[in-house]
Amino acid sequence: MPPAPMSTDGSVPFTTKIAVVVRDDLATWQRLNVCAFLVSGIAAANPELMGEPYADGDGTPYLPMFRQPVLVFSGSKETITAAHSRALARGITPAVFTSDLFATGNDRDNRAAVRAVLRDRLDLVGLAVHGPRNAVDKILKGAHLHT
Repeated sequence: MPPAPMSTDGSVPFTTKIAVVVRDDLATWQRLNVCAFLVSGIAAANPELMGEPYADGDGTPYLPMFRQPVLVFSGSKETITAAHSRALARGITPAVFTSDLFATGNDRDNRAAVRAVLRDRLDLVGLAVHGPRNAVDKILKGAHLHT
């Protein structure tokens, strides 16, 4: 996907949306951990979403970040399961985090834990998607902005 065109005032209108939904029954540390892992999947699959590197006034370099906002939502287990189904039905590949991943300690074991469970039996605690704004809104129906 090519970068979004700039408007006449230099801002970039966003035709896509990055959104994460985390289960509302998780501890705060778990919500933050799940969110961080999930957005890394969006970044890895969509390098065009990354902005330019940063630097401060002294020239100290900093890593680039997404060039558009990431909206974070919360919802019940049922809301996240429904969002998962809607994303797949729309052809949008989500990043997923299951409850089993809290017990693993590395990427290999994480992938094995997801692979060991059939899609309809995944105990999803988080999901991240990137896609057209209206599609993402429909996928996340029932989720609420995280407060």
